[in-house]
Amino acid sequence: MDPSQQPSSSQAAGGPPTLSPEAIAFAGRMYDSARRGEVAVFEQALPAGLPANMTNEKGDTLLMLAAYHGHAELVKLLIQHGADPNRVNDRGQSPLAGAVFKKEDEVIDALLEGGADPDYGKPTAMECVTMFNQEDIWKAKFEAAPGRGKGKPPALD
Repeated sequence: MDPSQQPSSSQAAGGPPTLSPEAIAFAGRMYDSARRGEVAVFEQALPAGLPANMTNEKGDTLLMLAAYHGHAELVKLLIQHGADPNRVNDRGQSPLAGAVFKKEDEVIDALLEGGADPDYGKPTAMECVTMFNQEDIWKAKFEAAPGRGKGKPPALD
Protein backbone atom coordinates (compact mmCIF):
# COMPACT_ATOMS: atom_id res chain seq x y z
CA MET A 1 0.00 0.00 0.00
CA ASP A 2 1.24 3.49 -0.87
CA PRO A 3 1.99 5.36 2.40
CA SER A 4 -0.04 8.35 1.21
CA GLN A 5 -3.09 6.09 0.99
CA GLN A 6 -2.79 4.67 4.48
CA PRO A 7 -5.50 5.66 6.94
CA SER A 8 -4.63 8.28 9.50
CA SER A 9 -3.96 7.13 13.04
CA SER A 10 -7.46 8.14 14.11
CA GLN A 11 -8.96 6.15 11.22
CA ALA A 12 -6.84 3.11 12.08
CA ALA A 13 -8.04 3.39 15.68
CA GLY A 14 -11.65 3.60 14.54
CA GLY A 15 -11.97 7.37 15.06
CA PRO A 16 -13.15 9.92 12.56
CA PRO A 17 -10.90 10.61 9.59
CA THR A 18 -8.54 13.54 9.93
CA LEU A 19 -7.93 16.01 7.16
CA SER A 20 -4.52 17.01 5.93
CA PRO A 21 -3.36 20.58 6.58
CA GLU A 22 -3.71 21.18 2.82
CA ALA A 23 -7.36 20.04 2.82
CA ILE A 24 -8.13 22.24 5.82
CA ALA A 25 -6.49 25.24 4.12
CA PHE A 26 -8.44 24.57 0.91
CA ALA A 27 -11.71 24.37 2.82
CA GLY A 28 -10.90 27.65 4.55
CA ARG A 29 -10.31 29.29 1.17
CA MET A 30 -13.67 28.02 -0.07
CA TYR A 31 -15.51 29.39 2.98
CA ASP A 32 -13.76 32.74 2.53
CA SER A 33 -14.66 32.76 -1.17
CA ALA A 34 -18.31 32.14 -0.27
CA ARG A 35 -18.25 35.05 2.19
CA ARG A 36 -16.78 37.29 -0.53
CA GLY A 37 -19.19 36.06 -3.22
CA GLU A 38 -16.47 34.90 -5.59
CA VAL A 39 -18.71 33.30 -8.21
CA ALA A 40 -15.81 32.53 -10.59
CA VAL A 41 -14.14 30.34 -7.96
CA PHE A 42 -17.29 28.24 -7.61
CA GLU A 43 -17.94 28.11 -11.36
CA GLN A 44 -14.72 26.09 -11.50
CA ALA A 45 -14.81 24.25 -8.17
CA LEU A 46 -18.38 22.92 -8.21
CA PRO A 47 -18.15 21.15 -11.60
CA ALA A 48 -14.76 19.78 -10.49
CA GLY A 49 -16.38 18.03 -7.52
CA LEU A 50 -16.55 20.53 -4.65
CA PRO A 51 -19.53 19.45 -2.52
CA ALA A 52 -22.25 22.12 -2.80
CA ASN A 53 -23.29 21.35 0.80
CA MET A 54 -19.79 21.58 2.26
CA THR A 55 -20.14 22.57 5.91
CA ASN A 56 -17.75 24.26 8.33
CA GLU A 57 -17.20 23.52 12.03
CA LYS A 58 -20.30 25.60 12.95
CA GLY A 59 -22.56 23.79 10.50
CA ASP A 60 -22.60 26.75 8.11
CA THR A 61 -22.78 25.66 4.49
CA LEU A 62 -21.28 27.56 1.59
CA LEU A 63 -24.85 28.62 0.81
CA MET A 64 -25.39 29.96 4.33
CA LEU A 65 -22.21 32.02 4.11
CA ALA A 66 -23.04 33.39 0.66
CA ALA A 67 -26.62 34.21 1.71
CA TYR A 68 -25.65 35.89 4.95
CA HIS A 69 -23.10 38.06 3.16
CA GLY A 70 -25.54 39.12 0.44
CA HIS A 71 -24.31 37.27 -2.65
CA ALA A 72 -27.45 36.39 -4.61
CA GLU A 73 -25.64 35.21 -7.75
CA LEU A 74 -23.53 32.78 -5.74
CA VAL A 75 -26.64 31.58 -3.90
CA LYS A 76 -28.26 30.78 -7.26
CA LEU A 77 -25.14 28.98 -8.51
CA LEU A 78 -24.83 26.87 -5.36
CA ILE A 79 -28.49 25.86 -5.53
CA GLN A 80 -28.08 24.95 -9.22
CA HIS A 81 -25.29 22.61 -8.13
CA GLY A 82 -27.36 20.91 -5.44
CA ALA A 83 -26.92 23.07 -2.34
CA ASP A 84 -29.84 22.51 0.04
CA PRO A 85 -31.57 25.86 0.71
CA ASN A 86 -33.12 24.37 3.86
CA ARG A 87 -29.97 23.05 5.50
CA VAL A 88 -29.66 24.65 8.91
CA ASN A 89 -26.46 25.29 10.83
CA ASP A 90 -25.63 23.90 14.27
CA ARG A 91 -27.76 26.62 15.88
CA GLY A 92 -30.81 25.66 13.79
CA GLN A 93 -30.61 28.79 11.61
CA SER A 94 -31.56 28.63 7.94
CA PRO A 95 -29.98 30.60 5.10
CA LEU A 96 -33.36 32.27 4.52
CA ALA A 97 -33.65 33.47 8.13
CA GLY A 98 -30.09 34.83 7.90
CA ALA A 99 -30.94 36.72 4.71
CA VAL A 100 -34.05 38.19 6.37
CA PHE A 101 -31.96 39.25 9.37
CA LYS A 102 -29.46 40.97 7.06
CA LYS A 103 -32.26 42.44 4.86
CA GLU A 104 -30.75 40.91 1.72
CA ASP A 105 -33.76 41.16 -0.60
CA GLU A 106 -32.10 39.67 -3.72
CA VAL A 107 -30.80 36.74 -1.67
CA ILE A 108 -34.25 36.17 -0.17
CA ASP A 109 -35.74 36.03 -3.66
CA ALA A 110 -33.00 33.63 -4.86
CA LEU A 111 -33.54 31.33 -1.87
CA LEU A 112 -37.32 31.31 -2.29
CA GLU A 113 -36.95 30.52 -6.00
CA GLY A 114 -34.51 27.76 -5.04
CA GLY A 115 -36.99 26.05 -2.72
CA ALA A 116 -36.25 27.57 0.70
CA ASP A 117 -38.95 26.90 3.30
CA PRO A 118 -39.87 30.06 5.25
CA ASP A 119 -41.34 27.92 8.04
CA TYR A 120 -38.16 25.98 8.76
CA GLY A 121 -35.36 26.60 11.25
CA LYS A 122 -35.07 28.26 14.66
CA PRO A 123 -36.26 30.94 14.41
CA THR A 124 -38.04 30.45 11.11
CA ALA A 125 -37.66 33.04 8.39
CA MET A 126 -41.37 33.80 8.81
CA GLU A 127 -40.75 34.55 12.50
CA CYS A 128 -37.81 36.77 11.53
CA VAL A 129 -40.04 38.72 9.15
CA THR A 130 -42.33 39.44 12.10
CA MET A 131 -39.45 40.22 14.49
CA PHE A 132 -37.90 42.71 12.08
CA ASN A 133 -41.17 44.31 10.97
CA GLN A 134 -40.84 43.17 7.36
CA GLU A 135 -44.26 41.55 7.05
CA ASP A 136 -45.51 44.09 4.51
CA ILE A 137 -42.59 43.14 2.24
CA TRP A 138 -42.36 39.36 2.64
CA LYS A 139 -45.39 37.77 4.33
CA ALA A 140 -47.46 37.19 1.17
CA LYS A 141 -44.43 35.97 -0.77
CA PHE A 142 -43.43 33.61 2.05
CA GLU A 143 -46.95 32.21 2.28
CA ALA A 144 -46.86 31.42 -1.45
CA ALA A 145 -43.27 30.11 -1.48
CA PRO A 146 -42.85 26.92 -3.54
CA GLY A 147 -40.64 25.38 -0.83
CA ARG A 148 -43.03 26.09 2.04
CA GLY A 149 -43.46 23.04 4.22
CA LYS A 150 -40.63 21.14 2.52
CA GLY A 151 -37.88 21.78 5.04
CA LYS A 152 -37.18 18.74 7.19
CA PRO A 153 -34.44 17.52 9.44
CA PRO A 154 -31.60 15.74 7.63
CA ALA A 155 -31.81 11.97 7.57
CA LEU A 156 -29.57 10.24 10.09
CA ASP A 157 -27.07 7.84 8.58
